[in-house]
Amino acid sequence: MAKKILIADDEPNVVKLIASRLKANKYDIIVAQDSLYAVQKAMEEKPDLIILDIKMPAGGGLSVFENLKMSADTMMIPIIFITAHPSEELRDKVMQMGAEGFIAKPFNADDLLAQVKKALGEDTEKKQTE
Repeated sequence: MAKKILIADDEPNVVKLIASRLKANKYDIIVAQDSLYAVQKAMEEKPDLIILDIKMPAGGGLSVFENLKMSADTMMIPIIFITAHPSEELRDKVMQMGAEGFIAKPFNADDLLAQVKKALGEDTEKKQTE
């Protein structure tokens, strides 16, 4: 069964790029365009991973993260933050909050896929055979 990934980003081109790359790697994709819908979709769908934009309408990614981590239903879902406004300070903050990863836009599709696989625990087989 394919792993389900929620992409929460308000930029349609970014969503399209991420979704096409993940679909090509056999992941099921769910999309949310704002913070409220991201929380709602995460609660309904219980995705295996969330790729979450930091700056979005209706509250932003940090508030989505906090809401999801407060709920027993969604607190264990790994979250990778994505942002067009990266800084070391922001990266350190989200990693200390418990994020699984941090990606700066524009991003390299291979790096994104590597972080997704790592967050989902899918890179372990490769390491064991090396």
